[in-house]
Amino acid sequence: LWFLIALIGYLLLAIAFVLDKFILTESVNSPVVYTFYSTIFMFGAVLLFPFLGFAWLAPVDMVLAMVSGLAFGFGLWTIYIALSRGESSHIQPFNGAVIVIATFILAAAFLDESLTTAQQIGVGILVFASFLLSFEKTRNNTGFHSGFIWATYSGALFAISHVSAKYLYTLYEFWPAFIWTRATTGFVAIVCLLTPAMWKHFNKKKKKTKKSKPKANHPKGGKKAKTYAIPIIIFNKIFAMSAVVLIQYAAAIGSVTLVTALAGLQYAFLFILILLLTKFTPKLFKEYFTKQEVLLEWVAIILVVLGSVLFVF
Repeated sequence: LWFLIALIGYLLLAIAFVLDKFILTESVNSPVVYTFYSTIFMFGAVLLFPFLGFAWLAPVDMVLAMVSGLAFGFGLWTIYIALSRGESSHIQPFNGAVIVIATFILAAAFLDESLTTAQQIGVGILVFASFLLSFEKTRNNTGFHSGFIWATYSGALFAISHVSAKYLYTLYEFWPAFIWTRATTGFVAIVCLLTPAMWKHFNKKKKKTKKSKPKANHPKGGKKAKTYAIPIIIFNKIFAMSAVVLIQYAAAIGSVTLVTALAGLQYAFLFILILLLTKFTPKLFKEYFTKQEVLLEWVAIILVVLGSVLFVF
């Protein structure tokens, strides 16, 4: 059951990541601004308590929930920075490989999780496949660049968030623990408000409201991108939150290391989606691929399938 739930969650997350890249490229080109809008609504998670059950956490566990929530929020911030500097089809798999390695180490140290030999081989294959998917050769970048450094920070932060949340799931009912770890992510939005980029963003919005209405004809479809920005962001957050709930629930009833390692499937979905969008809707979304790169990524996808099978059997 946990495998199927995680599978659906990672498919939704792959769609959300494609939309993230589109939004960061076309509509909201500042990672800190996008992080603010991605985390500020997390405070609203407390509104779910009347429907899903309320429970106070012990003071020490409340601190742990805060750690999980903040790590998740800052993980988003750093992955958005990474995405703004590299291709989604490469940055995300690298980020996933770091998450798997860090989660495996933390879960073994703090949760006393152990895997069978077949599962350890599966984790290793998925990590290797994720690194293959990370090989980037584009018009702007070749090989390792600053985007991968930010993706490394993000991977470590996400691992801390996953493992600390898993610990809380072993002590409390799923929904109260989940809500506390998500609601505390909202504090990252407050940190974002303290940055100069956010001040500039709000000043620009104030200036725009004072100006007269823009002309109907905008070159290069700029107005079109802005027009569709809000609906795309809304759908993106629906996909992302649904994915997070499914993946966290899968981690609660299964192994957090295995669920995290299954992110390799997400990157397979991600690559296929980006390849299809690049081929059939290049004006909407396009990434640069060499023939060698495509071949390498198909090999990685086959390894992803193989590694995932080892988890189930």
